[in-house]
Amino acid sequence: MGWSPADIPDQTGRVAVVTGANSGLGFEVARKLGGAGARVVLACRDQTRGRDALGRLREAVPGASFQLVRLDLADLGSIRECAEEIAIDHAGIDVLINNAGVMALPRRATLDGFEMHFGTNHLGHFAFTGHLMPLLLSRPGARVVTVTSFLMHTGRLRLDDAPARTARAHNGRAHSESKLANLMFAVELQRRLVAAGVGAERLISTAAHPGLAATRLQTTASRAAEHRIQAAVLGMATRVLAQSAAAGALPLLFAATAPSVAGGGFYGPRFLEYRGAPHRAGGAARAYAPSAGEILWANSENTTGVRYHALRASA
Repeated sequence: MGWSPADIPDQTGRVAVVTGANSGLGFEVARKLGGAGARVVLACRDQTRGRDALGRLREAVPGASFQLVRLDLADLGSIRECAEEIAIDHAGIDVLINNAGVMALPRRATLDGFEMHFGTNHLGHFAFTGHLMPLLLSRPGARVVTVTSFLMHTGRLRLDDAPARTARAHNGRAHSESKLANLMFAVELQRRLVAAGVGAERLISTAAHPGLAATRLQTTASRAAEHRIQAAVLGMATRVLAQSAAAGALPLLFAATAPSVAGGGFYGPRFLEYRGAPHRAGGAARAYAPSAGEILWANSENTTGVRYHALRASA
C-alpha cells in the first residue's frame, strides 16, 4: 500500500508547469494533476509530440485544463521566451516540475555551447526556474520539484569547469553529473529561499526521482549505449526491474502535492530506490555540501546570465 494518486489534494485553481510533459513521467504527472483540477502547462520541445500529448490528455481527462507551450532547454533564448509566454497567460505558478531531460546522447553541445546533458538537464532548468521565480513567489504554498535520478550517486561533478565542457565528457558520466547537479540545485535553492526569509507557507524547493521506470528515455539510453554489452544490460534491467511510467511518476506527484513534504526534501520509491510507493529518500552526501552548492549556483548564474533577482528582492 502507501501513498497513491487518490491521495493528491484538490488542485482546483492551481497552475502547474511540467517540463517534458509529452511522454513518460511528465505525461503521467500532467494527467494526474489535471485530473485533480490543476491548470497544467505542458512545456515541450517537440511541438508535434506535444500536440499529440495534448490531444491524448484531453481525451483521458475530459474537462481538464491543459495548455501547450514550446520549451527547448538546450536554448537559453527559447527558455526566456517560454517563461515570458507563461507570464502573459498566468498571474502565478503554484507548481513547477523540472522533469525534462536527455540521457546517453552522443557528444554534442547545446545551442549556447554547453555540454548537452549538463546544459539541458541542469542549466536549462536553472534558467527556466529563475525566469519563473516572480510567478512562483506570487502564489502561497508554491513548490519547485526538480527531478533527478538514483544515477546521481555515481556523479562526480567538477565544479571548476562543468558548465563549459562540450566534448570531454563520456555520455554516461555526463548524465550522472547532471543528475547530481539537479539535486544540488534543489537543495541550494531551498537554502536561498530560507536565507531570503521565504517561509515554507510561501515557496519550497524539493527533489524527486522515479526509481527505474520504463520510459522513452530509458529505451533511448539502451539503444544509445556505446557497447553491445552495456546496451544489453540496460535493456534487461529495464525489462525486469522497471516499473511503469505511471508508477515512476508517484514520487514526483508526492513531492508536488503531499502536505507532509518539506523544503529541501528528496523523495523516491520505497523498495531499494527502484520501485514502490514514494518515501523520503537518501541523496548523495556531496549534494548537500553548502560550499559546493554555492559554487554550482555561482557558475550557473555566470554561465546562463540568469540571476534570481526576485528572490533577492524578497530578502
